[in-house]
Amino acid sequence: MDWKELLSTNWIISFIDQLYLGVVLALVVILTGIFAYYQEAKSTNIMASFSKMIPQQALVIRDGEKKEMPADQLVVGDIVEIKGGDRIPADIRLIAAQGCKVDNSSLTGESEPQTRSPDFSNENPLETRNIAFFSTNCVEGTATGIVINTGDRTIIGRIASLASGVGNEKTPIAIEIEHFVYLVAGVAISIGVLFFIISVSMRYKILDSIIFLIGIIVANVPEGLLATVTVSLSLTAKRMARKNCLVKNLEAVETLGSTSTICSDKTGTLTQNRMTVAHLWFDNQIYSADTSEDQTTQSFDQSSPSWTALSKIVTLCNRAEFRPGQENLPIMKLSIHETDDPNDKRFLLVMKGAPERILERCSTIMINGKEEPLDSEKAEAFQTAYMELGGLGERVLGFCHLYLPENEFPDTYPFDTDSMNFPTSNLCFVGLLSMIDPPRSTVPDAVSKCRSAGIKVIMVTGDHPITAKAIAKSVGIISATSETVEDIAKRLNIPVEQVNRQEATAAVVNGMELKDMTLQELDEVLCNHSEIVFARTSPQQKLIIVEGCQRQGAVVAVTGDGVNDSPALKKADIGIAMGIAGSDAAKNAADMVLLDDNFASIVTGVEEGRLIFDNLKKTIAYTLTKNIAELCPFLIYIIASIPMPIGTITILFIDLGTDIIPSVALAYEKAESDIMNRRPRNKKKDRLVNEQLAIYSYLQIGRLAYSPLHHLVSAE
Repeated sequence: MDWKELLSTNWIISFIDQLYLGVVLALVVILTGIFAYYQEAKSTNIMASFSKMIPQQALVIRDGEKKEMPADQLVVGDIVEIKGGDRIPADIRLIAAQGCKVDNSSLTGESEPQTRSPDFSNENPLETRNIAFFSTNCVEGTATGIVINTGDRTIIGRIASLASGVGNEKTPIAIEIEHFVYLVAGVAISIGVLFFIISVSMRYKILDSIIFLIGIIVANVPEGLLATVTVSLSLTAKRMARKNCLVKNLEAVETLGSTSTICSDKTGTLTQNRMTVAHLWFDNQIYSADTSEDQTTQSFDQSSPSWTALSKIVTLCNRAEFRPGQENLPIMKLSIHETDDPNDKRFLLVMKGAPERILERCSTIMINGKEEPLDSEKAEAFQTAYMELGGLGERVLGFCHLYLPENEFPDTYPFDTDSMNFPTSNLCFVGLLSMIDPPRSTVPDAVSKCRSAGIKVIMVTGDHPITAKAIAKSVGIISATSETVEDIAKRLNIPVEQVNRQEATAAVVNGMELKDMTLQELDEVLCNHSEIVFARTSPQQKLIIVEGCQRQGAVVAVTGDGVNDSPALKKADIGIAMGIAGSDAAKNAADMVLLDDNFASIVTGVEEGRLIFDNLKKTIAYTLTKNIAELCPFLIYIIASIPMPIGTITILFIDLGTDIIPSVALAYEKAESDIMNRRPRNKKKDRLVNEQLAIYSYLQIGRLAYSPLHHLVSAE
């Protein structure tokens, strides 16, 4: 036999066919991988731009002189100075401070600036006033402190280490596709081996039987599925990008659709992350203010002289900055001001502060523009209003004023606010303002849609429990008819310990309570209450809460914007960070970034995620239907010895040439009308491929698909 006869033999031709088949399949896999890499690389490049930061400088007193140096060169024991607008360069213990306030919202979730002083006020480092933390901002005042921690030893560094220690889990869609691959591979190999044994027992040649085995396996494997899944995920990610949702991990698109529990941060996520006046009290009456983002309407009467006096004090007692284009407006600098009446040469002293402290300095109160003696009845009315506003979880401030006598305080009088060489008693109390970080206008509707979709929304925040509960009620996380244990105790006028906790539909859990809970007690809270708020939580506790939800079998999404949220964001099945207010640590740990910081965008993502799961299921059902049509010619060939009309190369061209385009077209299918009214799928029961789908595809639709192919073969 010469080399021409050798090359013409069937086994060489079959070998070349299989080699060609393998090369084509390899090219498909490589091209699909390149496409997937391109899609994820685009997202990664966008995320890389978030981390471009100007190197931070610190003002250090070292060797008896002040010098500026990079913050990463600080060492423990250095003395640093900070002022309003500076970012804290390390963890420092304050030794001097004047009017210093820091913004800890990215670390603890507290919306309002926190006062800092040299005084030790709490055993908890996050609560004490004499510690300022690395990467937080000094919003006003000045301070001097000693560096006590740098780098990984800072609170921020420890949080980063906690986040890096959290492992990456498989996404639900990855688990489903892996399950499908194992299922299809098992069916293909089982059928192939079975008929290989039959063909050998019917005395077919071993080589023909092996070729036959390969053909059956190729007929059962959906070669275009990888491309279809990647294209479907990419198309959905692009649709979501147009809706301000940047997907860093393509598989996270479907994960959001599988979500059954959302653990959401409060500050900057559910709220606007800006302290806003919510209520006012003057003339013995409480008024509500407009807390919406645009603040275009006012819901109270502004004609009262008391309101005029209160608004004047509020205007003068603030540190607001002027916007561009307002440079010509007058700027008020002192706590004592000239009046705007040219005929009145008196100075006006204005003061704000803690309501009870302000009231101590007052002997009169303004009612309808007139000063009246501050008697016990009026003091009681003040106390009632103060308690009511404080009970709403709002920060309350008191305001007072005093017109200084012209003869005692002439134009040339040298006022000194440090020594306070002017009266600070017998003032006139004007009113109260209460402030809160108000919820975003779109959040209540988004929470309602989550409820209708069967998704449990849990608030996890570092803020005060009363404030957290108030926000939770305003956005619908705690419904109006729900009661906590404390609410039941108050209604029944009994101690909290006597209340049956099973009767409470809502729960507000403090971080100190959570610290003493066992895992079993935490699981009971998560199981027995549909409406939950966790307040005053640490980064470690947020991680524990997410793990507790996952122990219940939930697919957990975590939203957040602070550094303190990064460990929980990474541990969650899908982490969602805020693109505008979010810290770099949060964005890097998350799988998805909301470019508009809008919680309502999550609802859009849930719908898209559910849609892609439905469409993948349709794609797989479509892909499996052709398996019977492709298998039958092989089975007839081996059993009845009828010439085989379809070879493995033909099957490959059918799968890659004609099946992929209709499969990809299913990715454009619109959502079913009830998609957001279903409960989240159970990841253990509602599989991508189950027995019902297999029977439907193989035995019902598969037989119909074989009929036209059978007639085509018969005609040939």
